[in-house]
Amino acid sequence: MADLDQSSEDVSVDTREGNSQDSKVEFTEDEETLIARMYNLLGDRWSLIAGRIPGRTAEEIEKYWTSRYSNSEQ
Repeated sequence: MADLDQSSEDVSVDTREGNSQDSKVEFTEDEETLIARMYNLLGDRWSLIAGRIPGRTAEEIEKYWTSRYSNSEQ
């Protein structure tokens, strides 16, 4: 029984993670500008940048930044 409980928990976590990765987070123009300015000041210190944008997590901002700018920097 413990194995069944464990596997059902794993599936629910995987499902949530898959959905969050597939869905694209939208940022306002003001948020994008602020992220760019803060990145220029702080670098990739995502938690500090997220602290300046209410309702955003460091993970969301990092995903946004890497999806938008990672290809152009290389």
